[in-house]
Amino acid sequence: MKKLLLATALTAVAASGAYAGSHGNEVKIGIALGFTGPLESLAPPMAGGAELAMKEASDAGNFLGGTMVTPVRGDSTCVDASVATAVVERLITSDGVKGIMGAMCSGATGAALANVAVPNGMVMISPSATSPGLSTVEDNGLFFRTAPSDARQGEVMTSVIMDRGIKTVAVTYTNNDYGKGLADSFVAAFTAAGGTVTANVPHEDGKADYSAEVATLASAGGEALVVAGYVDQGGSGVMQGALDTGAFDLFVLPDGMVADVLEEKFGSAIDGSFGQYPASVGEGRTRYVDLATAAGVNAGSVYSGEAYDAAALILLAMQAAGSAEPGDYVGKIFDVANAPGEKILPGELGKAFEILAAGGDIDYEGASSVELIGPGESGGSFREIIMEGGKVTEVGYR
Repeated sequence: MKKLLLATALTAVAASGAYAGSHGNEVKIGIALGFTGPLESLAPPMAGGAELAMKEASDAGNFLGGTMVTPVRGDSTCVDASVATAVVERLITSDGVKGIMGAMCSGATGAALANVAVPNGMVMISPSATSPGLSTVEDNGLFFRTAPSDARQGEVMTSVIMDRGIKTVAVTYTNNDYGKGLADSFVAAFTAAGGTVTANVPHEDGKADYSAEVATLASAGGEALVVAGYVDQGGSGVMQGALDTGAFDLFVLPDGMVADVLEEKFGSAIDGSFGQYPASVGEGRTRYVDLATAAGVNAGSVYSGEAYDAAALILLAMQAAGSAEPGDYVGKIFDVANAPGEKILPGELGKAFEILAAGGDIDYEGASSVELIGPGESGGSFREIIMEGGKVTEVGYR
């Protein structure tokens, strides 16, 4: 597996000595998210989740011998590769971060990884970049994600649709790495399962009018419209156009379309619409919700828990290596994320630091039942939702 074969170039950035990289008893961790752009409503809860893990590490008092953790935010937008590259470069070269929680969207993540993180030997753990293409990207073993690939989401979405007896759908997708990757994955899975895709139409974000796309989708027909887009941009635009013209009133909503703003934009007009997004159930999830809620973080927002886990993995790997230098701790990420070792849940980072300092092993489960597979990504479970009474309502897990 490519994550287990670290490039020899990384050794050049490894620092010697106990607690390397913790200058003045402070370690900076970058938070690169789309605070503006087509998913801006999801960024604050994700940043809040990551910062919750960093505060927990600082408050524990035993992270790298009492080192404090300072978050540094950067707006990588979501779809502007040049901005994402510039922001991550600033985090590394000017702000001096030792790891990056992010980026948020797949295109921005791929650009920042290739143009900045890899050349600088910097670890990136994304909580939300789900393009299947990132599974095979050349990353020198530096890139991980706590969200599953959309190759998996395409399969799950197929089963969610088929279980409702729906056999024909139209598809629209945001015309970028995320949208095309998810659409391709879904179309392959759905047709293999015996379904029919009547149309597969891209849309651009930021347009004022989606009548042309809606007309094409309407002429093709289908029992439902799959919207592989962004809830703060084009995805909602296409949905509104479909509602206005009567083309569709039943929508399938993957991760980029599930947020509180969905209720504000559409309410009961899309009752019966359904979908899924990566999430887990169990004690780890419950503990995270309690911690985040007490801290004023919207724990129910998509990828908030995964952001907590991404930051936690960076911190735990640093502790396991006894160093904050990326070249030292990157090889410990799989070790702290997977068995064997004592299970670690949200709120237990201090306990984990103690175990690691004593030479013990941990198995970080976190908020999203973390288990890194193959190329350093989550295997993933999904929360199924439906719109009822104008509200996003949980159905169950897959």
